[in-house]
Amino acid sequence: MTGFPDYLDVDYTDGEGESPEDYPTLDAKIEKAIEVTRRGLEQYRNPAVAWTGGKDSTLVLYFVLEVAEEYGFDLPPAVFIDHFEHFPEVFAFVERWADEWGLDLRYARNEEFARLDAQPGDEIALEGLSESTRRELRERLEYAGETLRFSADSYEGNHLLKTVAFNESVREHGFDGVFSGVRWDEQEARADETFFSPRHDPDVYPPHDRIQPILQFDEAAVWDAMWNHVVPETVEGYPEEGYVPRSYDDLPEGITREDLPVSPKYFEGFRSLGSEHGSAKSDDRPAWLQDLDNTAERAGRAQDKEDLMGRLRDLGYM
Repeated sequence: MTGFPDYLDVDYTDGEGESPEDYPTLDAKIEKAIEVTRRGLEQYRNPAVAWTGGKDSTLVLYFVLEVAEEYGFDLPPAVFIDHFEHFPEVFAFVERWADEWGLDLRYARNEEFARLDAQPGDEIALEGLSESTRRELRERLEYAGETLRFSADSYEGNHLLKTVAFNESVREHGFDGVFSGVRWDEQEARADETFFSPRHDPDVYPPHDRIQPILQFDEAAVWDAMWNHVVPETVEGYPEEGYVPRSYDDLPEGITREDLPVSPKYFEGFRSLGSEHGSAKSDDRPAWLQDLDNTAERAGRAQDKEDLMGRLRDLGYM
């Protein structure tokens, strides 16, 4: 592929050298998010939203929904990467709100592994896998083992179950831009990202761009936006001035947990949602009530994967 589509006019340097501190107020962060989202919907002819059901990608989806409605853009499909180890509550949440928001929800799965009768932690013989999967392991990951542990949180499993599945979805549907919910402060490997981030090497991924409207948000700002904008503007009867609940028993009158576009796992104390076996709650308090400034957001995630995040992202991971 020679270059990337010549119909695009985006600034790939936008955000270089910046951090959340360059957007000191919630209004400033939201204004930038709207700007990036609108530019993305204007420029890309076949975009999609990568949606995990987590707080960050749900915030991005909210901006896409609002901007598309206000400016008359078509609503892009939402792509959910099914790595076979999700919390059941996350699946239910995604399907509930996809229906509520009228989304074209598409699942990205590694169908080869979907057909295996395997459970997380099982060892799978490489000789029973396809030639293309063995090539991914041997040539791209330099994997020398004869068996593979079935786990979405291992280096190899993350690549095969998430990145390969997502890349195949991008290739199949021809997406030229993917809205993503990564943030500068969330992980060191993401600290140098820009608002429009090229993924153009056809030897690594089907060429596309990542559109990243919430790089400038920190964890606290995500929750401020959620309770003061997303929830009041999407939940009928929720206080317009915003209200921050302290538990499911502390919701405004007439509002139930099913009414909220907030994953129930955050109420349980999880701050970052990964696989069911590779995520742990940080505290008994809801995520937004925890000490966000002095504790690590992703401490509850499988740390072998976290330590390899830079290498995973070089392969096309979010």
